[in-house]
Amino acid sequence: MTSLFILVSLCFLSMRYVAAYLLAALGGNENPTAKDIKAILASVGIECDAAQVELVIKNMTGKSVADVIAAGSEKLASVPSGGAAPAAAAAADAAAPAAEEKKEEKKAESEESDDDMGFGLFD
Repeated sequence: MTSLFILVSLCFLSMRYVAAYLLAALGGNENPTAKDIKAILASVGIECDAAQVELVIKNMTGKSVADVIAAGSEKLASVPSGGAAPAAAAAADAAAPAAEEKKEEKKAESEESDDDMGFGLFD
């Protein structure tokens, strides 16, 4: 099995089983068993589907978590995701002149208030 197949297979699983496997691995258990996953899920009150647990174990057997994550990161690096940053920069550039216009309007208002020479209608 290739790493891509493993990642695709794991994506179709409920994330709770994958998360429990990863928690067990992060806890120092390099090869978590179905019993380990069931114990983690039971500790938070989640009932286990044995078929799902076995599928996670089957797909991760002989693989290290670090290798599977690295393979997934390589795949994600090829996904284009640069569309939002230029749009945000353009919006920020458009907002800058608007802010300058507001400052100019405030200056104009303060100058107008000085035209009454300090005597206001409601003073």
